[in-house]
Amino acid sequence: MLFIELLKAALLGVVEGITEWLPISSTGHMILVEEFIQLSASAAFKEMFFVVIQLGAIMAVVLIYFHKLNPISPSKTKQEKKDTMSIWYKVIVGVLPAAVLGFIFDDWLNDHLYNYMTVAVMLIVYGILFIVIEKRNRNHRPRINEFSDLTYRTAFLIGMFQVLSLIPGTSRSGATILGGILLGSSRFIAAEYSFFLSIPIMFGASLLKLVKFGFAFTGMEMAILATGMIVAFVVSVIAIKFLMGYIKNNDFQAFGWYRIVLGVLVIGYFMLIK
Repeated sequence: MLFIELLKAALLGVVEGITEWLPISSTGHMILVEEFIQLSASAAFKEMFFVVIQLGAIMAVVLIYFHKLNPISPSKTKQEKKDTMSIWYKVIVGVLPAAVLGFIFDDWLNDHLYNYMTVAVMLIVYGILFIVIEKRNRNHRPRINEFSDLTYRTAFLIGMFQVLSLIPGTSRSGATILGGILLGSSRFIAAEYSFFLSIPIMFGASLLKLVKFGFAFTGMEMAILATGMIVAFVVSVIAIKFLMGYIKNNDFQAFGWYRIVLGVLVIGYFMLIK
């Protein structure tokens, strides 16, 4: 029994690790995958699991970008340390909108929007947006190619786009990247900024869920959660490196088409079985 549950947690960790960083909606995929992979646990534990598993994914960002985000690294010059702190200040500014609204509307969103139709519609809508925006920007040169080019105003506006990701199926990275591109950012900076914004957001969301659930885990629950987080961490490292290499020579249209196809399949599947 424990082995089967750990296998389910590992599979869910794979899904989380891939979809958290690619602009295809991790929450949406997790809701859909749960239709086929049901953890034998309480509803409260599963609600917590699907959020806290993201801690494994976020540790991949911490590992990969540790030097870039470390403002006290002894190998950095005084100016480099100042530039690193500037990145963190911009992350704080960008995080505020989603952090405040997410805290206020967390329960309402869980009760009203966590369903297959919302996920499917958002997959399709943002898939179309990715294709349209990438086609529109095909001959546009980005004006933000370094974090020093990113103003606090633009950082805040990108953070406002991240608010849209509170709707399941939208994709936190997808909304943030789209916002960054629309506001003149290169795909590379938009993607990295999306990763950095996720650090406080995911830590905050995980802490909130843990406090609501309580810290009285059974041994089985702890094993399931640890397995999901570890697998999500390993897969996230691979996914992040893949994405950053991919966008050096490609745009996001392929992800747009994937979202549209998946959204249509989801609607068709649930209409047939429900």
